Amino acid sequence: MQEETNSFALEFRLRELDRDLHKRFTDCVFVLQKILSNYKLLFPEYTDHSELHSLTVIDFCNTLIGEQLPLLNKNEIYVLLSGCYFHDTGMGITKKDFEAFSKEIAFGDYLEKHPNASAAEQIRDFHNEYSALFIRKYAELFEFPSNAHLEAVIQISRGHRKTNLKDERIYPIKMPTPDGDTLCLPYLAALLRLADEIDVTAARNPKLLYDLEVITDNHQLLEHKRHRAVRDLIVSKDAFTLMIDDSDPVIFEMIRKMAGKMQQTLDACRDAVNGRTPFEITQRRVLLCPVS
Repeated sequence: MQEETNSFALEFRLRELDRDLHKRFTDCVFVLQKILSNYKLLFPEYTDHSELHSLTVIDFCNTLIGEQLPLLNKNEIYVLLSGCYFHDTGMGITKKDFEAFSKEIAFGDYLEKHPNASAAEQIRDFHNEYSALFIRKYAELFEFPSNAHLEAVIQISRGHRKTNLKDERIYPIKMPTPDGDTLCLPYLAALLRLADEIDVTAARNPKLLYDLEVITDNHQLLEHKRHRAVRDLIVSKDAFTLMIDDSDPVIFEMIRKMAGKMQQTLDACRDAVNGRTPFEITQRRVLLCPVS
C-alpha cells in the first residue's frame, strides 16, 4: 500500500521558517510557468516538461524526504524547491541562447558521434547543462538571496541527470550560506534526480493534453504509450512499484528497460547520500507489478 503523501510539505515548511525565502520562491514560480511551457516550441510531441511536471517532482521529493523534513534547514528547502522548477528550463531556450550556451558546454565526443544532431536533439541530450547556463545568465531576474544560493540551484539542476553526485568539488556536503547555514548538495541533487526519474506514470501525459492519434514521431508515440501503460507508481519505504499494463510486448519491453534505468539511478543516488550525509534514501528496489 502506498504511504501517505506529504503534498506541499516543503512549501509549508519554508513559509513557516522564512517568509522572505518563500516569497522569493513563489515569485520565481510565477515567472517560470511561462518559460517552462516554451519546451513545446522545440518538442511539440515530447512528454510533459511543464510546470505540471515540476509540481509532481516536488510532490515526489516530499514523499522521499518523509520524516527527514525537520533535518532540512530553510536554505536547503528553498534551493530544492527552486531546483525542481529550474531543472528543465534548458528545454525551451531561444535560438540565440542555444548558440551562445553551446559554446560553453563540454560535449565530449557527442558531436563526433552525432554529426547530424539537430538543435532539438542536442538540447534534449544536454538539457541539464543548458538549464544551468540559463539560470546563470538570467539570475538577476529571479533575485536569488546570495551567490551561494544561485550556485546551489545551478548545480542541483545540472545534477538531475548525468553529473557525478559524489564529486565533492561540485556537490559538497556542507556548502556554507551567508547566514551561517550549510547546504547538503548531494542530498538535494539526489532528491531532484530521483524524483524526476520516477515521474513516469500515465498522469504525466493526460489524454486531455496529448492526443496519440495526431503524434507523427514514432519514437515519441511509443514513449507516450509507455507512459500510458504505467498506471501508477507506489512509493513505499523500501521500493518503487510500477503498476503496469503488460498486454503489449513491445511496450512491456520498453517499461522493463526503463525500470532498469530507474534502478541504476536509485543505486547512484543511494550511494551518493547514504553513509556520506546526515540523510538517507530508504528505497532499494524498483519493482514491476502487472495489473489487469
